[in-house]
Amino acid sequence: MAGDNKSCPTCPSGNVQGKKGKSPSRSIQDELISSTLARIKYKLFIMSGKGGVGKSSIAVNLAAALASKGKKVGLLDVDIHGPSVPHLMGIKGLLDVGRGKLIEPKHYNEKLSVISMESLLRDPDQAILWKGPMKTSAIRQFVSDVQWGELDYLVIDSPPGTGDEPMTVLKTIPDALCIVVTTPQEISLADVRKAINFLQYAKANILGIVENMSGLACPHCFQKISLFKEGGGRDLARKFGLEFLGAIPLDPSSVVAADQGIPVVLTDYPSPAKDALMDLASKVDQAAQNSLEAVSTAHKS
Repeated sequence: MAGDNKSCPTCPSGNVQGKKGKSPSRSIQDELISSTLARIKYKLFIMSGKGGVGKSSIAVNLAAALASKGKKVGLLDVDIHGPSVPHLMGIKGLLDVGRGKLIEPKHYNEKLSVISMESLLRDPDQAILWKGPMKTSAIRQFVSDVQWGELDYLVIDSPPGTGDEPMTVLKTIPDALCIVVTTPQEISLADVRKAINFLQYAKANILGIVENMSGLACPHCFQKISLFKEGGGRDLARKFGLEFLGAIPLDPSSVVAADQGIPVVLTDYPSPAKDALMDLASKVDQAAQNSLEAVSTAHKS
């Protein structure tokens, strides 16, 4: 009731407040998040201003490629409403969530572990009807309550745009290195410019830009056809003074691999997309190691 000053233990507004207005439970979670992140060397935030650019595919294959190079990698899918990482990796079944203990991520192999909202749903077709605060709480729990362990990389796949999920990631993981995914067409580039503006406003660390669907690799001769143009991402990186991390072609073999739940970088057949994604992983690994220089260029004009 209005005017009732009694505190409610289940309501955030009624909790006993600690220092700086935080509830004790919030302060404890902040400490858990800090402890978890301290054990992760690099955090890669994969984002885009537009949907349909293959951002999740880039995140999955980048994580798998880094793991294949011997890195210990975690893949965090924070697309609450449309998680696609489990499908792209052939991961099924629910997470082991026990009372009073950390959640164990799904282990794709000994070097790669995965957390996704879909792995918490008994029905994968169930719609998630959550507003901002619930999504924020879930993302924070994906960091604080998951047994990530020691990682070289945590790769974070977010939904498109500049809404609750990206803002929560940047606030929760302020040292995240952002990789912006675009396609060459102007309609995609226009939205990505807004995403870059958002990242700059948030004083985020932008590692670089990836151009996905950069031409079509012919499945017969592997020659590239400029189906959706090429070079828009490279031009955008040049305009903003950002590093261009690579161009990934459209490749029918990557579509087949995705439908089979296998990252194309882990397939054993020739694939221009696989080669480009492995090159991307090498360049990202090098850029992350030189991230101080990457951060210094991210805020230039």
